[in-house]
Amino acid sequence: MADQYAQSGEDGRPTEIPAIRWDEPPEGPVLVLLDQTRLPAEEVELVCTDASALVEAIGSLAVRGAPLLGIAGAYGVALAAARGFDVDEAALALAGARPTAVNLSVGVRRAQAAHRDAVAKGGGPEQAAGAALAAARRLHREDAEASARMAAHGLALLDELLPGGGHRILTHCNTGALVSGGEGTAFAVALAAHRDGRLRRLWVDETRPLLQGARLTAYEAARNGMAYTLLTDNAAGSLFAAGEVDAVLIGADRIAADGSVANKVGSYPLAVLARYHHVPFIVVAPVTTVDPDTPDGASIEVEQRPGFEVTEITSPQVTVSGAGGGIPVAPLGTQAYNPAFDVTPPELVTAIVTEEGAVSPVTAEALAELCDRSRQVTI
Repeated sequence: MADQYAQSGEDGRPTEIPAIRWDEPPEGPVLVLLDQTRLPAEEVELVCTDASALVEAIGSLAVRGAPLLGIAGAYGVALAAARGFDVDEAALALAGARPTAVNLSVGVRRAQAAHRDAVAKGGGPEQAAGAALAAARRLHREDAEASARMAAHGLALLDELLPGGGHRILTHCNTGALVSGGEGTAFAVALAAHRDGRLRRLWVDETRPLLQGARLTAYEAARNGMAYTLLTDNAAGSLFAAGEVDAVLIGADRIAADGSVANKVGSYPLAVLARYHHVPFIVVAPVTTVDPDTPDGASIEVEQRPGFEVTEITSPQVTVSGAGGGIPVAPLGTQAYNPAFDVTPPELVTAIVTEEGAVSPVTAEALAELCDRSRQVTI
């Protein structure tokens, strides 16, 4: 089950609440999430006492973003172990909570493998649970370190492609600290440019259907004092035509072996626009997002979201009689096409930036070499 409570500072400004944390109150260990469905109106923590509550939180997008989903999945396995639940059953449910984001299953497998290894070596339930938790905490730390390295590699690439600074960057969806153990992926690069005085403007797509750019990226940009402007997704073309975009930076939920990139729906049209207008289209993601077992873009399972996310507008403060509890904006019974992601082919991607460096041009061979190098470093 899950419990919720809100936190805010005395001056009315939101407090610094981490996107995810492990806590051990007297009644037993819990996983505490910053509920991203309530942002930017208020910072509310969602307390998960078991894996099923975490699965629900993942499905509702209370916790989201490829790297953070991996971390959450690992902690979810540790939570099941610590609470005495069936670890393999919890792992199966967690790994399937969102099919496109490969980091989720990677995180689950890491904590599950640590638990199994401890059991195989004769460890009791407490020791095995501790091993799973240690694996989750290690993944959390690694992601924070990867975020910083991606930011450095990404900024170096921007300076190479766009010498002179004054970057006007367009980003899609949300890729900041809300999706990471550190400061994010694509957003972390833009933030590094801002801190170095090289960001002129961050163009923020609102990002349909759940407005994660408007609600979350704008929220993070404002908190960091960045110069940003919010735009509707279908206004991006006019910005390109006016010469107001120097580069596109996005994250990824899965990168196939051939370099095809699955990201929040609307990314593919941006890649097409960028190619036509000769603007770099850069993907920033950790190596764990590259899935060598998915051969190409056509093999990526694209999550389909409920239609009411398009036909209704939801608000934490307002409940109306729509199917999803929101305010209807389309006639009753309207069918909605609502894929969570689309897939961009590698030939439209200028570069993929990871913590191990950048791949450009994007080819299956270059990605395989990068992954091999990463595994050698890990070993």
